[in-house]
Amino acid sequence: MELAINPLKQSAAIAGWPDQTSQQARVIAAVSIGNALEWFDFVIYGYFAAIIARLFFPSADPAASLLLAFASFGITFLARPLGAIVIGRYADRIGRKAALQLSLVLMMMGSLTIAVVPVYETIGFGAPAIMLLARTLQGFSVGGEFGSATAIFAEQNPRRRGFYASWQFASQGLAAVLATGFGAAMTSLLSPEQIGDWGWRLPFFFGAIIGPVGIYIRRYVSETPDFKSQGTSHAPLQTLIADSKEPFFVALGLVMCGTVAVYTIIFMPTYAVRHLSLSMSNSLASGLIAGTLHFVFIPMFGAWSDRIGRTPVSIVAAIAILLGIYPALAWLSIEPTIAKLLIVQGLFGIATAAYLGSLPALMAELFDTKVRGTGLSVSYAIGVAIFGGFAPFIHEWLIGATGNVIAPSYYLIFSAVIGLAALCNARRLGHT
Repeated sequence: MELAINPLKQSAAIAGWPDQTSQQARVIAAVSIGNALEWFDFVIYGYFAAIIARLFFPSADPAASLLLAFASFGITFLARPLGAIVIGRYADRIGRKAALQLSLVLMMMGSLTIAVVPVYETIGFGAPAIMLLARTLQGFSVGGEFGSATAIFAEQNPRRRGFYASWQFASQGLAAVLATGFGAAMTSLLSPEQIGDWGWRLPFFFGAIIGPVGIYIRRYVSETPDFKSQGTSHAPLQTLIADSKEPFFVALGLVMCGTVAVYTIIFMPTYAVRHLSLSMSNSLASGLIAGTLHFVFIPMFGAWSDRIGRTPVSIVAAIAILLGIYPALAWLSIEPTIAKLLIVQGLFGIATAAYLGSLPALMAELFDTKVRGTGLSVSYAIGVAIFGGFAPFIHEWLIGATGNVIAPSYYLIFSAVIGLAALCNARRLGHT
């Protein structure tokens, strides 16, 4: 836990804040560790999509097989809204802590199932069916995790809400570091045959085994003062629909740009191998860099938003993505090298960190405390389900439809436009 507390204090010091109280630092560390473990299980699937495609979705056409694997990555996002409604409502009625524990248990169950399920060659159509069931369980779990964790972060201290809430996405960056580090180590230590036969299962075993650590740590998280003082809502979803329609759609637009950017980063190693003919181990290193940049910079941008407002930095970041992604991918596709890939991922990682830094606090402030868990969970889950989860599939489809390896930039440009519109509307509502 001390490893997570130290970066928290260091980021605050760099941002100019005094040290947090011991209790607040422990809460952020505990929730961040559990959050990172949960997102690790979810992200690692994207990095091994090509292997999973061959083992569980065999096809005479490799492109069709990969599309099926990415579709299975995306289709589980359809379970997120259901998980968001169920677990988000649970968070608003019973408590943030209880909802966090439930979501982590469900994620562990999904990871263990993926780790042990036989492949298509062994049990036929049962293999992809079980894989989809496990991924759906993970999607249900993550759907409730976001709102519960973000509410706990955001309700620690209103004066530093940007910094505290930013650990939602910073801990996801830590998950990306763990996932890419795990993948890079495996590609270095194991042969392609060993990874294809059994090595790909190791990260999912790791997620299932380490899960109880997160559950144990979260036992010592206290409910937030806001939740205790405001009481509970007996019908948070109905209240959200009745009273918070406009904030909900603003939050949905905010999520779109961020989630498309994040899942494009996850897609990049596969993109680099399949379309740029770069090695898997080196391509995974690019994801490691992006995850590290997120872990380091997102809390800094979040703390900055406590000083200058929630929207200024995110607006600049969205404009940078809008104007920069096409030339960046064009430059990368001309004589692609690992050095170029690292530069593109690094710059894209910083731009994404700048956009995401203030986003959790801004979204939390859009919703009243009594419906905050539900509002955060449902807006995020639907945004990811519609836009982010299928980003790898859409990128791959665009490349195939256009014959242009720069085509993923089209979807990113579209998402940046939506993100800018949502930020402008947030300012109109008074969230500057």
